[in-house]
Amino acid sequence: MNYDCNKLAELLFPNVTETIEDLEKKYPERDLKEGARVTRFAPSPTGYLHIGGLFGALVDVLTAKATGGVAYLRVEDTDKKREIEDGVSAIINGFDSFGIDFDEGVTGFNTEKGAYGPYTQSHRAEIYHIVAKELVLKGLAYPCFCTAEELSEIRQEQEKGDALIWGYFGKWAKCRDLSFEEIEENIKNGKPYVLRFRSEGQEDKRIFFDDIIRGKIEMPENIIDEVLLKSDGIPTYHFAHACDDHFMRTTHVIRGEEWISSVPKHIALFKACGFKVPKYAHTPQVMKIDEEDGTKRKLSKRKDPEAAVSYFVEEGFPKESLIEYLLTLLNSNFEDWRRANPKEDAFAFPFNLKKMSPSGCLFDLIKLNDVSKNVISVMNAQTVYDYISAWAEKFDEDFFKVFTADPEKSKAMVNIDRESPKPRKDIAKWSEVKDYFSYMFDEYYEASFELPENIKKEDAKAILENYLKVYSTDDDKDIWFSKIKDLCEPLGFTPNVKEFKKTPELFKGHVGDVSTVIRLAVTSRKNTPDLCSIMSLLGQDKVNERINKVIESL
Repeated sequence: MNYDCNKLAELLFPNVTETIEDLEKKYPERDLKEGARVTRFAPSPTGYLHIGGLFGALVDVLTAKATGGVAYLRVEDTDKKREIEDGVSAIINGFDSFGIDFDEGVTGFNTEKGAYGPYTQSHRAEIYHIVAKELVLKGLAYPCFCTAEELSEIRQEQEKGDALIWGYFGKWAKCRDLSFEEIEENIKNGKPYVLRFRSEGQEDKRIFFDDIIRGKIEMPENIIDEVLLKSDGIPTYHFAHACDDHFMRTTHVIRGEEWISSVPKHIALFKACGFKVPKYAHTPQVMKIDEEDGTKRKLSKRKDPEAAVSYFVEEGFPKESLIEYLLTLLNSNFEDWRRANPKEDAFAFPFNLKKMSPSGCLFDLIKLNDVSKNVISVMNAQTVYDYISAWAEKFDEDFFKVFTADPEKSKAMVNIDRESPKPRKDIAKWSEVKDYFSYMFDEYYEASFELPENIKKEDAKAILENYLKVYSTDDDKDIWFSKIKDLCEPLGFTPNVKEFKKTPELFKGHVGDVSTVIRLAVTSRKNTPDLCSIMSLLGQDKVNERINKVIESL
């Protein structure tokens, strides 16, 4: 470097008058208790919210919550070419759908909360330029005028020479030692340039850092003169990351393992700027077992619909179910905690980063369904009704009209077997409800009667004809079942299942077979929730009508 850094800084940033010291005063250390962690989730609005994003955000929120800290949402929108319309809204809506609530940050399109903003990178240009100017003043940044063609030539030369490291550094960094006069002339002539970091790393030296999840990691020092500001003044991810995490006072950078390779760059930038290096925790990727070859692979946007958080919204998984399932992936002791705290909010779980496995988390839809059935089984009827109504209104308008036409009937329907000591666990998502309870609605009920293999046609007919003579919707469960038992012996069935098992040759069947015939006639299903409750909700006329139709068909 053979120029006055002050002159260069003024040439490059003539309108920047504030300093890093000014920014330190504007964004002071947070007034938090000792040990409180400040975390951030920082997505780019370039597509839908991925399940891995929800996974990562959950880690951030739980880490902050467990320590009395702050979790904030920052939008990294410096890649304008890849940004999609409504990308920010898609991210916000995805988090809202599953109860992920950040303490600070972006809350919607051009809306935010918190004292450390703006929380959108495109609104923070002034901050980046202040820090960039300071790096120029320190001799740690310089303008690079290399064209895309020249950079391509450098890469080609490196490939031909079997270089171990590719990039802009050492002898390849053609603009690193330009004179002030050359720089000034290029700028006067309107030659485009980027601002590069003047790396002080050495090829034969290494850095060490402690990853909270993975332990001590050793890597080569950064030697690349990374781009800090692009030709339009927009910062690169690496530079913006360092500035934002410092001035938003992030204590713990929690992100996917794919960013481990960038740590040397980031540590070098933090130190060059005079910033404290945050703690790092690199989470494992969300994986699945490939159905074709049985190997583990990353969830694919192309192959796996469950890769998108919107999939779970459209399918109607309750937000509690997905969060509950993700927590089983995050910490192996969550299920023990849940058994000990069955009614606690999942976000009360004392999450610990150190208990995360560094290996990939296997996402299993079957396990999610099991978890979701458990979660739904302990919800009260009003909550279930509200959830189903909200889902149907958005995704199944016809079912919404049918389901909400008689709210009390629908609530009573979903409440069947719900308040028992062992509630049924049949429904995993709201999109299953219409089919599961189709027999309750004339609009969806399809009558069919398949005679059980062990029951003769004449016996089924006799069961139904005799049952119609005694059935009443006023019967409670005990009376209802006693009437079924009373039918058994006159028709050659036993009311005692154990007796049938001992001497099956003496009977046509048992009380279970009799009730099955009635269940099939009323619902066209072999397996349903409590039949007495179903029949009571359907009403006497509807029950009689369905049974009579079956009798006529026999």
